[in-house]
Amino acid sequence: MIRLIVSLSALLIAVSTPLADPAQDYADNCQECHGSGRLGSIGPALIPQTLGRMRGPNLISVIRDGREATQMPAFGDLLSDKQIDALSAYLKQPLDDVPPWGTEEIMASRELNPEYRPADEPVWSSDPFNITLVVETGDHHVSVLDGDTFETLDRFPTPFAVHGGPKFSPNGRYVFIMSRDGWVQKYDLYSLQEVGRIRAGLNSRNIAMSHDGNWVAVANYLPNTLTILSTEDLSVAAVQEIKGKDGTPSRISAVYQAPPRESFVLALKDVPEIWEVFYGPNPPHYGFAHDWRIEGPARHTKPFPVRKITTPDYLDDFFFDQSYEYVMGASRSGDGGQVIDLVIGHKIADLDLPGMPHLGSGITWKYGDTTVMATPHLKDGTVSVIDMKTWKTVKQIETLGPGFFMRSHENSPYVWVDVFFGPNKDVMHVIDKGSLEIVKTLRPEEGATVAHVEFTRDGSHALVSIWEDDGAVIVYDADTLKEVRRLPMRKPSGKYNVWNKITFSEGTSH
Repeated sequence: MIRLIVSLSALLIAVSTPLADPAQDYADNCQECHGSGRLGSIGPALIPQTLGRMRGPNLISVIRDGREATQMPAFGDLLSDKQIDALSAYLKQPLDDVPPWGTEEIMASRELNPEYRPADEPVWSSDPFNITLVVETGDHHVSVLDGDTFETLDRFPTPFAVHGGPKFSPNGRYVFIMSRDGWVQKYDLYSLQEVGRIRAGLNSRNIAMSHDGNWVAVANYLPNTLTILSTEDLSVAAVQEIKGKDGTPSRISAVYQAPPRESFVLALKDVPEIWEVFYGPNPPHYGFAHDWRIEGPARHTKPFPVRKITTPDYLDDFFFDQSYEYVMGASRSGDGGQVIDLVIGHKIADLDLPGMPHLGSGITWKYGDTTVMATPHLKDGTVSVIDMKTWKTVKQIETLGPGFFMRSHENSPYVWVDVFFGPNKDVMHVIDKGSLEIVKTLRPEEGATVAHVEFTRDGSHALVSIWEDDGAVIVYDADTLKEVRRLPMRKPSGKYNVWNKITFSEGTSH
């Protein structure tokens, strides 16, 4: 009888425990964000070539517990330990076929709009430098707003899952928009028409525009490449395979423009290096790696030399001083940060930045006789304020939770920071630049995610997102902090003012 009871108990446990079918579990829980072929969509590709440092127990814990400071949820309550182990092993298996994605494939994807007709002047009468774009990820569109009247001039479809900020040409006429699945779209703000699009990678992170407006650099997770496109016709100028000095392949966390240096600066995910890629005619005399595949007219005129700088740790996230001589860097896997001098190519200081700083959304302003940089933290409710002369912490401002975005304007006495993660996601803090104190806490819509602020050209108004599918952009008077207008939007994830972006406003992340 005892044996029978034990056998029945074992049978019941076996029946109640879900069988591990990792392919089906992936389809049910993962493919909406990571793609049906594991090649990425809203989220990154999940194959060995892109998992990088996310291996073994780390991958299991991310599936079970989610990933802090991201939109990756926890599946520990939905999947058993056995299912999670099997899913982790499944994701580490190579695909039968990862499609090649080099120059030939990229160029074959290019789609130029046959109906596009450039206009000599804007087809609207608004201030061309006070145009603000709103990225609406709820239905994959961008709204073009008049920055004075806040009326919508156009609303156009974008590639799926836009990621990273759009980049404007230096005169503000064209905007380039990138999606997580590697598409780069060119849109003419004067004629309110799409010019064309091209797929520069299979899974991409962000883009950067050269200061002369000639080149767009695309940072790719898959394949491990940097693609440089001609802004004129979206043709491929060069493709660079990303490998560290020791030959280790790496994804690119982000690519940035460094205008005074006439270069792109790369944050690498899987090797402790910074790369600087020069596009100007007279690059500095460093030791360069000439292993580009240069295409088209760039072959004889733009060698794009690469400088590889070894760093003491992985640096996934960057912030530059206004001279672009110094890089403040931090790893998403640890605390603290470093300051790298790009001229000498070495670390010159450590930063006291606990709680995973989000340096990419940092901003600067004048504070007494110095300039300070402030950044939110992705793990705790803190805004760190750093003296950019001494690299010491001036103050850590306590907030109601981890934040993701900060914004200000040179004409505003205030800094705005959201509380993107946790129970207080409906909060927006306003901080006085002089006292470094929170002077007002806004709750524009209870229970909704409130995030990302952008200012109008003159700094008179601040635009705040209700980051929901049935959300809105709320227009505030930037002095009185009173709501002026509410514009219904479909999950408005980000807003980008032409003037603030092309002039590198000190209140805007670069």
